[in-house]
Amino acid sequence: MKLSVSGQKTGAPEKLYVDVTMLGSFSVCRGEERISDENSHSRKLFGVLGYLILNRKRRVTQSELIDLLWDDDSDANPVNALKTLLYRIRQMLLPLFPEGTAPILSNRGGYIWNDQIECRTDTDRFEALCARCGDLRLESGTRVRSGREALDLYGGEFMSKMGRQMWVIPIAVRLHNLYMETALLCAGLLEEKKEYGAMESLAARAIRVDPLDERISCALLRALIRQGKDTAALSQYENTTELLYRSLGVRPSEELQAVYREIMASQQALETDLEIIQGQLRETARRTGAFVCEYGFFREIYRLESRRSARNGTCIHVALVTVTNTDGSMPPLEALNATMERLQSTLTESLRRGDVVSRYSAAQYVILLSGANFEDSMMVMERVFSNFRAKYRTIRLKLSYKVRELS
Repeated sequence: MKLSVSGQKTGAPEKLYVDVTMLGSFSVCRGEERISDENSHSRKLFGVLGYLILNRKRRVTQSELIDLLWDDDSDANPVNALKTLLYRIRQMLLPLFPEGTAPILSNRGGYIWNDQIECRTDTDRFEALCARCGDLRLESGTRVRSGREALDLYGGEFMSKMGRQMWVIPIAVRLHNLYMETALLCAGLLEEKKEYGAMESLAARAIRVDPLDERISCALLRALIRQGKDTAALSQYENTTELLYRSLGVRPSEELQAVYREIMASQQALETDLEIIQGQLRETARRTGAFVCEYGFFREIYRLESRRSARNGTCIHVALVTVTNTDGSMPPLEALNATMERLQSTLTESLRRGDVVSRYSAAQYVILLSGANFEDSMMVMERVFSNFRAKYRTIRLKLSYKVRELS
């Protein structure tokens, strides 16, 4: 960001401006001069400077700064440590201003930013642009432009080098949430305008900021579907659901599953050559082992098999496999994810090609066992467990299963 210094009328005192970046790395710039936390290891130094700039409209007391920065009581004399820190900050800022200009003033037992030095912060600009994006009185094109400018301005988490300082966290969370809400709003406006390529680009970028936000994942999937990118949409869906299981231990939401069903519905283009269709089906049929699918698809198979069973009188059973700690509690996600991967591999290898496997939750698989009575189904599951224990002897998590007749 290029900085400038502008004067008032001839003879008037010079008005100073600095541009302050707080989204991502923290920096203060004036003209060609710039100071930044990029190569500094002093979090407290830049933390104090950032806090004073953020609260530049008021006096910040000495005790307030001490409580913020020395809450661990690691310094035997925080008052002197703060004075030393303020001296270092003033020395660091010297190259930015004319001689004799003091950016930080002492004020009745506290400190305040010099009001003759105007701060133009990226956070203020970001929030103003987000507000314009959400302003229903503006036409959609203006709202989209404002929203996209805001998203471009978001260089990362608020004062990201400050670690987890307590005063930083709520601001970082609020601005992060504002970014995601603006991204969703922009994506919706672009969808209304049928600008699906721009919608895809925007949503993909927002997912890099928060890969666990299912709402923006749905927006990306819809953008891919509208452009006929069904294969990419399916791959993105699988990556998203796997990440949700691994990171949060949760199933995909109903909205995400609904988008999956839309992917499956749109995947088959109009094809009149039966030979081509048979070739596609034949390729799929060559896969060995049990059929593994997403839970939404599993439900459709279940409904189909339920109708077929009622009509033909055939016997079909459903099994539910659950992974827990030995006391029945939920295992830590890292250990659970590793076990679930190995369990899926064992299920695929041990079950028949006509059986269907789907992940039901972070710690469960549901299985459709076709053409087997209750005793046979129990034997099948015992074989699966025996194969698993023989292959993975070191796993200490508990595996259990239930078998019920399909209804």
